[in-house]
Amino acid sequence: MSETQFAKVAVLGAGTMGAGIAQVCAQAGSTVVLQDITDEFVQKGLQRVQAFLQKGVDRGKTTEAVRDEVLSRITTTSDRKAAATGADLVVEAVPEKLELKNGLFRELADIVSATCVLGSNTSSLSLAKVFDGVANSERCIGMHFFNPVPLMKLLELVRTDKTSQATIDSVTAYSKQLGKEPILVKDSPGFASSRLGVCLGLEAIRMLESGVASAEDIDKAMVLGYGHPMGPLKLTDLVGLDVRLAIADYLRTELDLAGFEAPELMRKMVAEGKLGKKSGQGFYAW
Repeated sequence: MSETQFAKVAVLGAGTMGAGIAQVCAQAGSTVVLQDITDEFVQKGLQRVQAFLQKGVDRGKTTEAVRDEVLSRITTTSDRKAAATGADLVVEAVPEKLELKNGLFRELADIVSATCVLGSNTSSLSLAKVFDGVANSERCIGMHFFNPVPLMKLLELVRTDKTSQATIDSVTAYSKQLGKEPILVKDSPGFASSRLGVCLGLEAIRMLESGVASAEDIDKAMVLGYGHPMGPLKLTDLVGLDVRLAIADYLRTELDLAGFEAPELMRKMVAEGKLGKKSGQGFYAW
């Protein structure tokens, strides 16, 4: 591993995204501490990593030795201070709540060194607000990964007005070590990916709502007609309807654009608990 990269990485939040981030960092050679608020949550996160790696072994895409080596680099804890102490990079992957994220980073500033890079996996929240009041804010940057993290090549790096070039350079280099293709965007509502992706997803839901075509055929139009790897409705199922609804509402307020007004069908499905893959039912049955 290059000396310029991050030897110890703390990943805060052991859900689907956090577990994936921990895995790719360990695969890149970093020592990783995966943390969440309870031991149960942390163990579920570690099990996600184990299951993903085992699937790779079963399919002949990796070996048992590689699986074991990656897992040996990941430790777990429910103690946030213990996880972050001595880290060269901390990546948060906690729920998309501004107050939660900002409070976490303010707490971290008193735990980590002044040179530890602080990365947020937020998909749309203002990073200026996420990092508001955090000491040494030149080391703060958005690191927006995509689900499933081990497979998706894109890593959206988001700079604030205070992010230093040194931070951008080091995180860009590490992104490539993770096997990602980084893009750099400025801090703005929805960044590049969520703003475009949510807009397309909402329009697809409106089309379904008005009976233009079935979910399958709307998705097929984008997959076969435009070369998308996955249709917008299936992708919304994968991301979570509740997550996308929250982003849509945020963008509608921040950008004041009618195109981000969430369709009633989407609100109804979320209210009924039809959240997509994680609930077993969304636009598709999972």
